[in-house]
Amino acid sequence: MSWIIGIVCFLVIVGALAYFSAPVWLWAVGVALALALVHAHWLVFLLAFAVCAIAGIPSLRKNIVSKPALAFFKKVLPELSETEREAIDAGTVWWDAEVYSGKPDWEKLSNFADPKLSEEEQAFLDGPVEELCEMLDDWDIVHKRRDLPPEVWQFIRENGFFAMIIKKKFGGLEFSNYAHAKVVGKVASRCGTAAVTVMVPNSLGPGELLQHYGTKEQQDYYLPRLAKGEDIPCFALTSPYAGSDAGAIPDFGVVERGSYTDPRTGEKHEDVLGIRVSFEKRWMTLGPLATVFGLAFKLKDPNKLLGDKEDIGITCALLPKGTEGLLHERRHYPNNSPFMNGPVWGKDVFFPVEWIIGGQEFAGQGWRMLMECLSVGRCISLPALSVAAGKACSYTTAAYSGVRHQFGLPIGKFEGVDEALARIGGYTYQMESAQDLAMVGLDSGEKPSVISAILKYHNTERMRYCINDAMDIHGGRAVVTGPRNYLASAYNAIPVAITVEGANILTRSMMIFGQGAFRCHRYVLEEIYAVGENDLDRFDKALAGHIKQVGRNKVRSLVLGVTNGAFTSAPSHAGKMAKYYRQINRLSAAFAFTGEIAMVSLGGSLKFREKLSARLGDAFSNLYIASAVLKRFQRDGSPDSDLPFAQWAVEKALFDAEDALAGFIDNLPARPFAWVLKVVVFPLGRRCKEPSDRLGTKVTRTMMEFGPAMERLTRYVYVSKADPRNINEPTAALMPALKAIRATEETEKTIRKAERNGELTSYYPDVRLDEAVEKGLISAEERDAAREARELMRLNIVVDDFDMQLEDYDKELFDRVVFLSR
Repeated sequence: MSWIIGIVCFLVIVGALAYFSAPVWLWAVGVALALALVHAHWLVFLLAFAVCAIAGIPSLRKNIVSKPALAFFKKVLPELSETEREAIDAGTVWWDAEVYSGKPDWEKLSNFADPKLSEEEQAFLDGPVEELCEMLDDWDIVHKRRDLPPEVWQFIRENGFFAMIIKKKFGGLEFSNYAHAKVVGKVASRCGTAAVTVMVPNSLGPGELLQHYGTKEQQDYYLPRLAKGEDIPCFALTSPYAGSDAGAIPDFGVVERGSYTDPRTGEKHEDVLGIRVSFEKRWMTLGPLATVFGLAFKLKDPNKLLGDKEDIGITCALLPKGTEGLLHERRHYPNNSPFMNGPVWGKDVFFPVEWIIGGQEFAGQGWRMLMECLSVGRCISLPALSVAAGKACSYTTAAYSGVRHQFGLPIGKFEGVDEALARIGGYTYQMESAQDLAMVGLDSGEKPSVISAILKYHNTERMRYCINDAMDIHGGRAVVTGPRNYLASAYNAIPVAITVEGANILTRSMMIFGQGAFRCHRYVLEEIYAVGENDLDRFDKALAGHIKQVGRNKVRSLVLGVTNGAFTSAPSHAGKMAKYYRQINRLSAAFAFTGEIAMVSLGGSLKFREKLSARLGDAFSNLYIASAVLKRFQRDGSPDSDLPFAQWAVEKALFDAEDALAGFIDNLPARPFAWVLKVVVFPLGRRCKEPSDRLGTKVTRTMMEFGPAMERLTRYVYVSKADPRNINEPTAALMPALKAIRATEETEKTIRKAERNGELTSYYPDVRLDEAVEKGLISAEERDAAREARELMRLNIVVDDFDMQLEDYDKELFDRVVFLSR
């Protein structure tokens, strides 16, 4: 028995040392005590002290451990290409590194600034953005003009919508990234085509690249023109032959001497050092009407006119409209979304080397430039569109679920609808939480490339879920095209958002964990670079820290798996959300250890095991999302009214994270490693559950109440203030109808009871209202209110119809009333 107690004490002591990342001297003391408890042989003591000495004395560790390890890894590790290194180095790591570490620092998260709008930014949202939304008619834009009206284009130019990221000294608005996201989101909640038009010049493109890398001459000429809307930018990167694999673009340029005419001045230039480029680009947003083209291509210098290198690499240049040989005035039609998008192409187009963004010294730096700027744009544009879609679906579907009645009840009270509506609200809370936290990082100077990939994939996927659920709940109301349908345009555009800026399949299966494992891990990238540079000191330091972290996360994962995260730290303000902080602690340690096992067991083949990499990416992403939800709840003051949203959102994220880890373990081909993981990560089985039905119903009820919590969920969404009877403004009728229907519930109950009792005999529902007044069942005022509520209900449930050629919709649809029922 004493022997068993000694073994237990030994394991406890060693586990505690690893759990708390004890220093080497404490390991020596602790291991000695543990060995004494089990009456170990003196040789075991000697071996243990030898190990501690090697670990604690750098010179010994380097010669005995690190030097052989460095030599081994130099043989087995493939050398990083310049393109791979630039992609990995692009951007920064931020809160994502804490999530990846296995031990998030909650104090750091709590101390992050809350995102907020300046007075100027708020005034812009309340003024020009609101005015722009009022000018937009999505039906007219999408189905009639297939373009924005001229007055809208002019308004966008004159009010600086193209200049949100341009500094004030160049005439721009110089808004925060948070404000940029909210502007794009509000416009998107009204019209996706307008939102994309506003979004692209403020995302990856000439404006962003010029501000970071442009020469003074380039900045002084182009940025004021871009700010005023005198120039319309686009960026030509994607090739028909290289979609998501942008590094494989076949477009090339050759350095040579030649002649050209500057289309901006008409001046002819002879025998200048320049580049002759041939390119074929597709899917260029704003390309059909752009006046300045950012162009990415591979630059060759066979005669070494720029220097000693022949293969210079990916380069970015600016070509003005009218450059000889530059062709572009054709349009794509992305799934019936008429935002300006089209091909750009040219053969043997010559331009001077001064047109390279940043000048000649930035030749070959294009990939790094693109990767660094892409991390910013991908955090904002498509994630903001996704948040807007979630908000719009939340508002319209919650209202419609209260307006539309079946079997005498609002459809929102049926559990099938309740379940889908809860998903819309919960996913919307997740999406905005995740993006708002990222905006804090961007506005503090970070460029979180891994978080940008998380947002791009998970927000656009959640947008897809929200719109699909909204379509299902609206049923026949949403499947008929016409000006009354406020969901169809967003539904049609889903594949576009899923595909652009890194296709979702690629982003999930190759980028999130593939890049995160390098960037967010505290030691892996250091080890790789040390191997590449044959730097023993750097490698030794990284390897020592890495081994210590692996031991800590292994023990933490096991202990927290047994205790379900109990006794770990949570912020003092956590309150009812404390258990979720502890669950993230548990799963963060489990994820970190699983990631280590993945890299050890699969090695370099991990990047080809895309399904496994995707599952690790899902776990990582959902832990980030869960932490963002907790931060958002704290930021909003932890109101009890928001608790259903926050709990649903974090519980769903935690369940998905745990599910992804379980899926990885089940499919890991190295089964002995899988068995170890199953014991360490899930010692007592899985612990997280999906949000309960009861919690989902609380979310739905909170949404349909349209109280303060719903106001926060749908803030910055555009809702028309037009007359409810305006056939071209379908959202304007939702709230008036909902209020009127709720105000007349008792009257309608009285009518239904009288109908069941046979007291009302007319076949026409509206006549029965008069009959009820005559028989004293309701008052004349109650009848009029009920009739008004029924009319408003009808405005929300009727769908458009057209002539036989499907050209003209019925503008008098509301006047075609046979009877008003409920």
